[in-house]
Amino acid sequence: MNAEEDLIAKSRNGDIAAFEELISRYERKIYTVAYRFMGNHDDASDVAQEALIRAYHAIKTFRGDSSFYTWLYHIVANIARDELRKRNRNQTTSLDAPVLNDEGDMFRQLADHVMTPDRVYEEKEFQQYLQSLIDALPVEYRLVLVMREIQGFAYEEIAAHLHCSLGTVKSRLSRARQILRTKITSDRELAEERARRLPERKVSGKG
Repeated sequence: MNAEEDLIAKSRNGDIAAFEELISRYERKIYTVAYRFMGNHDDASDVAQEALIRAYHAIKTFRGDSSFYTWLYHIVANIARDELRKRNRNQTTSLDAPVLNDEGDMFRQLADHVMTPDRVYEEKEFQQYLQSLIDALPVEYRLVLVMREIQGFAYEEIAAHLHCSLGTVKSRLSRARQILRTKITSDRELAEERARRLPERKVSGKG
């Protein structure tokens, strides 16, 4: 039995000190997961705190079928999902300025190795724009997108966490990507059209 297994065994027997030591190894990860879903410090802290409370009361049910971290993640994800659905709104999720290619894969767009001040500003603006699009996704789509693209979970793991079929996970992820691609394309075309009209307005103004 390794150190973690020993702490788990003691925690299951009601040893509070052992549980606190066990959880201290994962507190930062728990908060990070919560923040990815909730998008701000206050909500992430609330979700993380609730997850710790639930974990303490449920530790006796942990059988070791998965890693302890996976078990904790499941608790955090469920709390965040329920909270988002209850509020019927979404929060901001940071994706470090990713974009979608034609295949629907997410990747970081690095046009230059050296970022000029103007480029940094543009990247920041685009990140905020993309975040607003993700915020507008239905909760079910956003959860799958975050778990797959941000947390890197396999489709099977997402299905288990969200209690849905593998087909549903793939369908929701595909739909989320399509919504983002469509909106980005539409907004880009609108921006280009407005840019083309600017010279016309200037000429008209002079006349």
